[in-house]
Formats: sequence, C-alpha cells, structure tokens
Amino acid sequence: MSRKESAPFSLFRPSVAHRAAQYAFLFFYIYVGARFFAYAMWAMGETETFTSRPPSVEAFLPIGALVGLKRLLLTGSYDPIHPAGLTILLMALVTAFLFRKGFCGYLCPVGAISGVLERLGKRLGISRPLPRIVSVLLTVPKYLLLAFFVKIVLLDMPVAALEGFIRTPYYRVADTKMLLFFMPPSLTVVLILAATLLGSLLIPGFWCRGFCPYGALLGLVSMFSPTAIRRDKETCINCRRCSGVCPSRIEVHAKERVSGPECVGCTECVGACPVPGCLGTGLGWGKRFARLPRLFLPLGMVCAVLLFYFWAEAAGHWRNNIPPEMIRRDHQSIREMGHP
Repeated sequence: MSRKESAPFSLFRPSVAHRAAQYAFLFFYIYVGARFFAYAMWAMGETETFTSRPPSVEAFLPIGALVGLKRLLLTGSYDPIHPAGLTILLMALVTAFLFRKGFCGYLCPVGAISGVLERLGKRLGISRPLPRIVSVLLTVPKYLLLAFFVKIVLLDMPVAALEGFIRTPYYRVADTKMLLFFMPPSLTVVLILAATLLGSLLIPGFWCRGFCPYGALLGLVSMFSPTAIRRDKETCINCRRCSGVCPSRIEVHAKERVSGPECVGCTECVGACPVPGCLGTGLGWGKRFARLPRLFLPLGMVCAVLLFYFWAEAAGHWRNNIPPEMIRRDHQSIREMGHP
C-alpha cells in the first residue's frame, strides 16, 4: 500500500497536522512580536500610542521562568512580574511528560524555522545527515548549557536572592532588554545568527539537537513519559521510511519503542509507514501498550495549551498588574542610557 493510499485524507496525515500546528504558532508569535514592539516603543516614550503588552512574549524568557519555578517550589508564590513565562514553562514540562517533546515539535517557533531551513537545505542539495557518533556528540552542548543554568538558578541562588531579583527594575524590563539586544544586533550576535542559519541548512536539526537547553530539559522529562511510538517488528518490512522522515534523525526502524529524549512526538514516522498498524502512538510499556489515535499528540498539545491558558487567566497567572506609570519609569533608564 502506498503512502497516498494509506492516508486518503491528507488533512489528517501526521506530517500535515505537524506542520500546520507549527506554522500556526509561528504566525501567532510573529503577531505577538509585532504587538510587543509597539508596546516597547510606548513604554520607552517613543510614541504616545498605547499598546497593551502581550503576555505570550514571556515564552522567550526561559531563564526568568526558571527563576519563577524555583521560587514557586520553595515559597508557594507565583511570579507576579512574568507570570505567563512561568505558566508556559509549567505547560511545557507537563506536556513533555504527557505528549513527549510536543512543545518543541508543535509550538516552538525556532523548531518551525529550523524545519523550513532543513527542507531548504535538502532542496539545495547541501544538507547532509551526520554519522551516528557525530550526531550523538552534537547533543552534548545543550546538556552542558542546561547543567549551567540549573546550577546557577536552581542550585546556587538562595531564596533571598530570588526575591530580591524579581523585584528589581531589571527583571521588570527583561523582555524589552531582550528585544533591544537585537536592535541593532552587535557583530557577535550577527555572526552567531548567521552560523546558526547556515548550520541549520547544512545539518538537520542543528540548533534543536545541539544547543537548545530548553529542549534538553523537556527531552529529559519526556524520557519518563508513558506516551511513545511503537514499532511492530513482526510486520515491519525494514523500508526505513520512518527514519527518513524523522526530523530528529531517530533510527525508528531499529527501535521497538521510540521514547528517547530527541523524539518531539510529531508522528511523521507513523504517517510514512506503508504497513498499516506497524507504527502507532500509544500508552504504556512492553505488553501493556494501548494504541491511541494518530492525532492524539497534536490534538492533545493544542488542548493542553488552551487549558493552561484558560486556567492561568482565571487564576490571575497570565497577566501582571504593573501600573503604566511604573512601566514607563522602569523603561526611562533604557531610553536615557541607550540600547544595551
């Protein structure tokens, strides 16, 4: 049976669902970025036209979210300055356990852009898969970066320092400082971005596999997930189509249970398999493995995002209550000192 025959409704093919979710969230982040830029211009006094701050921009403050997480665990208090960032981190951790690295596979804009660059590299004929040992070694830097941030935030920073830090003007304007870091970017930033873009064209998953500490954290959590892709070795014809379409370059054809830290739960391997029932998503280990619908992961991720959002809005854990006059006062120092 051909792949086309095995998936007559292309809208429901895993690869289509995967990329549709990626692009939808990518366009959403572009919208958030545009609104945040307008907000930052108002906050710094560059315009008198007020634009409300989009809380979703805090997805780009993972270190602040890690600080908020430690404070929540030690004091029981939610971050009042960047509550959405903490909510997004909690959502990412929970969904990593329930739906594998679904945050990376469906929600992350960097992952979406990385996928586009990988496909472009293939079209240009310049993208090359790495030898297995090199591919494994490429994952080391992100775990080292994760260990560094875990040490300085979760291990070394005492509660008093946490409380003091979140009350500083610097923490309140951390999102704007992040924006201005790229306006205009320094030569170092340009070179790093250029190297990342070129690396993504040449090496599949260059940034995600090698340098993203956020992905490393979610990958470790996903290793304990009961959700996995399972291959029936009895019906497998070893065509290796599953491994060929895997964005994480996992050798799906050689595994019975795909549950390692690199699996993003995209289920593209399931859609590529020409043998009905050979690959499937399910819950459990060994003989206690219950098959689930192929759209369980993408639909589960979307539902989880909505549930966390509505919960955070209802509980007051999505928007901060910083008065406009304080916002402008905190940003005044940025305007006076120039871009950092």
